[in-house]
Amino acid sequence: MGIFTRDDKSTGGGTDLLDRELEKLLEDAQIEDGDHERFSHYVPKDKILQSAMTGKAVRALCGKKWTPSRDPEKFPVCPDCKKVYENMKK
Repeated sequence: MGIFTRDDKSTGGGTDLLDRELEKLLEDAQIEDGDHERFSHYVPKDKILQSAMTGKAVRALCGKKWTPSRDPEKFPVCPDCKKVYENMKK
């Protein structure tokens, strides 16, 4: 499992927009099994910090929910997260 964050201020929205959209789309979902352990995912930075402090699961842009425990630098970026992020920047 891994997490990957990006705070791109050049887009104008940054993670604030991602946070609002993510919360609206993915509220109250269950932790999922799947291939998320093979990728690093886009996750809002404040959610990463919250997870590190509380052990609470995080939700990636692709919809995967898990409790991070591995180094995200060791995994490729999730293609679904990347696609969602690119569409949000437009």
